Amino acid sequence: MSFNYPKKVRIGDITVRDGFQHEEQFIPTEAKLWVLEQLILAGFKNIETTNFGNPKGMPQFKDADELMINLHKSKKVKHLLDDVTVTAITIRERAIDRAIQAKKDGYGPDRILVMASTSESHQKINSGLSIDEYFKFCEKYIPKCHDAGILVNGTVSTIWGCPVEGPTELSKAIEFTKRFLDIGADDIEHADHDGSASPDRVYKYYSMLLDAIPNPEKHIVHFHVSRGWGSANVLAALQAGMTNFESTMGGIGGQPANFVSGVPVSGTGSYYYKDPNLVGLVSTEDMVVMMDEMGIDTGLDVDKVLEIGQMVERIVGRPLRSESIKNGRIPKELSGRDR
Repeated sequence: MSFNYPKKVRIGDITVRDGFQHEEQFIPTEAKLWVLEQLILAGFKNIETTNFGNPKGMPQFKDADELMINLHKSKKVKHLLDDVTVTAITIRERAIDRAIQAKKDGYGPDRILVMASTSESHQKINSGLSIDEYFKFCEKYIPKCHDAGILVNGTVSTIWGCPVEGPTELSKAIEFTKRFLDIGADDIEHADHDGSASPDRVYKYYSMLLDAIPNPEKHIVHFHVSRGWGSANVLAALQAGMTNFESTMGGIGGQPANFVSGVPVSGTGSYYYKDPNLVGLVSTEDMVVMMDEMGIDTGLDVDKVLEIGQMVERIVGRPLRSESIKNGRIPKELSGRDR
């Protein structure tokens, strides 16, 4: 008996947005641009760049326009951008309006993200609206994005549990997925918001999802890791038939920082976690190396991914949670003395 998983997958890297939003030091715009350029050169076709929300609450993204302008001007990757989907986060109206204007001005995102939580409490904290109010907002704004030539991702969050309310119902996330698709979302991110997903329930959920909407291209796997289950959850999702994944270099990321470069900020309030330094997402490096060893085609330059991961550690100024950048890839050939 053997595993039954896809032989080709698509991996999006979201280090510069989801990864850096949890950092308590402002990451220089030049460093963000370097990471984005290197990710594109390594073969990533989906990247998240910034958040167009109010920078007073998330000053990590006060350079949103500058970063996007510089990315579109970059001589290193300008010739590759037509094959890359650039995503920005836009939780509320003003953020979407900013993204649409940026698109009109020639540097806006190809895709924006809106997010609905299956937990009413988390939805209110994240967006300031109730679940029903948020879907009504999306009904109004998704057509505006399409008119501007922008794709819309509908993210379903707190699928396996909520850091505020606790357990949630998996079936509710399937309902939210259908609701997003019905109102025009182009694809859906399925998010474990705080590391609540265990591998058995990951397999159960994605099996339910593909039974209900049997098109893996429409769905994206997104895991936070706070209990060490990241790679196990990736394997469970692969076994269920999922083919699109998201991750960050070194597994960084999580809830927006409420303290940036020595200044307290609102973020999304108090941290959900006992130790904010021990949270994040699945490590891009570890996932890519694991899939490569399993014979899964990621379309990525694995060695370059590891090089980027090493530099991201230097950018944030501390060791991160990738094991692969410490130990490297598994050798494919025996050395001369071992033959």
